[in-house]
Amino acid sequence: MELIRIYECLCDRTRLRILNLLCSGPLCVCHIQEILGEPQVKVSRHLNYLKTRGLVEVRREANWMIYSLPVKRPRELEANLACLQDCAAGDRLVIRDNARQARVRARLTGDETIACCGLSRKQAAQSAGVARA
Repeated sequence: MELIRIYECLCDRTRLRILNLLCSGPLCVCHIQEILGEPQVKVSRHLNYLKTRGLVEVRREANWMIYSLPVKRPRELEANLACLQDCAAGDRLVIRDNARQARVRARLTGDETIACCGLSRKQAAQSAGVARA
């Protein structure tokens, strides 16, 4: 049953692209949307699909939703993610996604919320009138 659930998730191009991105580490939904160039509604719908089936995890940081692959993931998922990265390496969309992802991750410097939704955490706090030390 586990394998069927995984393959149901993998049979969509957008979900494959999302999983490929998350293989490199956690990302905010806004960054995933920026990288894929897809409407946020579509990206959120696919992330929710993956989350309800246990293929991604989400954590909230203030106003931001950070998505990642589960720490404890099924062996079948791990094998399919490795295969995905090998097989998709020459795909033009994956190549574009990886280039965009590299630019986004270069901005993050360890904080997945930096420049998220157009504001860094510090900018968001300042625009809300919150004093930060």
